[in-house]
Amino acid sequence: MEQYPHIVGGTKAPTGVPCIAFYKYDGSNLRWEWSPKKGWHKFGTRTELFDERHPLWSQAIPLFAEIGDEIVERVKKAEWRNRGIQRITAFTEFFGPSSFAGVHVQDEPKELRLFDVYLFKQGLMKPKAFVDTFGDLPYAAQVVYKGNLNHQFIADVRMGLYPVVEGVVAKGDDFMAKIKTYSYLKKLNEVFGSKFKDHWE
Repeated sequence: MEQYPHIVGGTKAPTGVPCIAFYKYDGSNLRWEWSPKKGWHKFGTRTELFDERHPLWSQAIPLFAEIGDEIVERVKKAEWRNRGIQRITAFTEFFGPSSFAGVHVQDEPKELRLFDVYLFKQGLMKPKAFVDTFGDLPYAAQVVYKGNLNHQFIADVRMGLYPVVEGVVAKGDDFMAKIKTYSYLKKLNEVFGSKFKDHWE
């Protein structure tokens, strides 16, 4: 099953290049695999597969069932060559009102946000293609910024000048970089102390 690629931190982000920056939701990365014969048949976190027996991740299965068919239809309609697609992997963020740094409250209601789609033999959809295909949907990752990825933008995100909590993920056709806010860093320090770096960029 396709795994999501590593994302570099803001200090390693390329600058002077165009990007689309998406709201970074504070939750857990869940992946979902579709094929023409089996439909949506394989579910996983970043590192392991799960099914309806898992006490936490199983909460996401009925949530994804509500959006899975629409994702497939949108992919098929995006370009003629996608109609014969052999496999789709959808990447979503799973979180609730109190979720923080990958820790969730078991009994809280959760939601999903679609933030990337991988097409077999084609790779991840380019940021613009993702926005064109899914951007109008309420469960798609929100676009925070379109423009030049420069030091000023990175500083403004860190200082909280954009309407985000954790931060953003800035994407170009050949890169991704996560930029987090100083207020999120402060909370990480308060909760995890010296281990805050495990949850930073």
